[in-house]
Amino acid sequence: MTAPLRPDARTLIDVVLDPGSWKSWDTPVDDPAPLGSSYAEELAAARAKSGYDEAVVTGEGLLGGRRVAVVACEFSFLAGSIGVAAAERLTAAVERATRERLPLFAAPSSGGTRMQEGALAFAQMVKITAAVTEHKAAGLPYLVYLRHPTTGGVFASWGSLGHVTAAEPEALIGFLGPRVFESLHGYPFPEGVQVAENLFAHGLVDAVVSAGEAREIAVRALAVLCAPREGLDPGPEPIGPAHQVQAWEAISRSRRDDRPGVRALLKLGAADVTPLHGTGAGENDPGLLLALARFGAAPAVVLGQDRSMQRGVSRLGPAGLRVARRGMRLASELGLPLVTVIDTSGAAMSKAAEEGGLAGEIARSLADMVMLDAPTVCLILGQGAGGAALALLPADRVLAAQHGWLSPLPPEGASAILYRSVDFAPEIAAAQGVRAADLQRDGIVDRVIPELPDAAYEPEAFCRRVARTLEHEIAVLLASPAEDRLTGRLTRYRHLGAR
Repeated sequence: MTAPLRPDARTLIDVVLDPGSWKSWDTPVDDPAPLGSSYAEELAAARAKSGYDEAVVTGEGLLGGRRVAVVACEFSFLAGSIGVAAAERLTAAVERATRERLPLFAAPSSGGTRMQEGALAFAQMVKITAAVTEHKAAGLPYLVYLRHPTTGGVFASWGSLGHVTAAEPEALIGFLGPRVFESLHGYPFPEGVQVAENLFAHGLVDAVVSAGEAREIAVRALAVLCAPREGLDPGPEPIGPAHQVQAWEAISRSRRDDRPGVRALLKLGAADVTPLHGTGAGENDPGLLLALARFGAAPAVVLGQDRSMQRGVSRLGPAGLRVARRGMRLASELGLPLVTVIDTSGAAMSKAAEEGGLAGEIARSLADMVMLDAPTVCLILGQGAGGAALALLPADRVLAAQHGWLSPLPPEGASAILYRSVDFAPEIAAAQGVRAADLQRDGIVDRVIPELPDAAYEPEAFCRRVARTLEHEIAVLLASPAEDRLTGRLTRYRHLGAR
């Protein structure tokens, strides 16, 4: 179904849900206005003009064959404003979705809380937020589609809490509406700030899409977020490499421009890939890819250092690690396995990175990873230089491509420290035990994935081999108790290197 650019609530529901599957949960609302008051007249006029009884519509339907709950605002009813009756309807729907363990799709379009009801309407955002938070705490997906316009208390509460958040093209989305801003301050709000595309550029939403495209994103995301976690078949034990090359040869191979990175892995080896964008808090880093995906039957949140975006001036910075930590929170909240992909020549070394808290973000990423209450698999796909690599390392299972490596610095940097020259990098690499075989010998890596003879020569076969190995490892981890995983992870790193 083709939707208009700005669909009303019912049209949006028809576009997003499977045809004929919608069932309303709404019951008649208690009228909050005294009979004969001007507010009562406004409500009556709004109902007659809009064809809606309140600013919120709730119910359920099928999305790609999957039962979901839906809450949607209708802007034509008093600018989609939320008063006591609308808040009660919305909160009751969220609570029902939680009780019935349904994913929740929210589509706000609102000027905020209802001015006619004052502070009492304003405080309703607390109970809506509490209900959404309880829904997420139950491990249930919460998807948000921000529509034109979404401002005020709605944007500052349940509109900004999605696990995955998309926005309508060119939608006005902001905290304080531009008309109110100009009335209060006497000059207009800067143009181009409170629009969906600018929010995307700043890592505040994951996509800017039409209603039909929002349906596609939701179907793909829920295929991962709702995928079975029990009874996955790990299949046969993957086979390791028959031989190993010297350290410097592995490093040289890992640096090839045509070597497949995390994007190739997702394209060639994964299904139902849903890219997410930014921290959700105003930052983005092109060097860190965050996505939902399935490797075979195994669902995962994927954090990948993107080698193609880290060349030149785009080294991984503190914002990239904050994106990574968003992914860790997603995995924890939803009980999803986390896959981290290490492929970096090193973190950014700049004034901005230092002042942005790079070292602290590495430390917090390490802390979050090592204590995460979700199954974790780390893949050393290529280069693994420095703290940026270490930040994504401490997993339940660590895999390495045959020519992957891990080092405190690029070997040239270590050579410069020891010899004031980069000329001894090959010898340093060999001595430091950085290659996959050495890492496996020392207990840092659990499994080495073969390259036959080089991932650059066989990108599709290699990516499928990696994906199959990830599926195996995730299935095995999901079959083990969570407390055993955490205990094993802490024990592993406590005794790493101990004699």
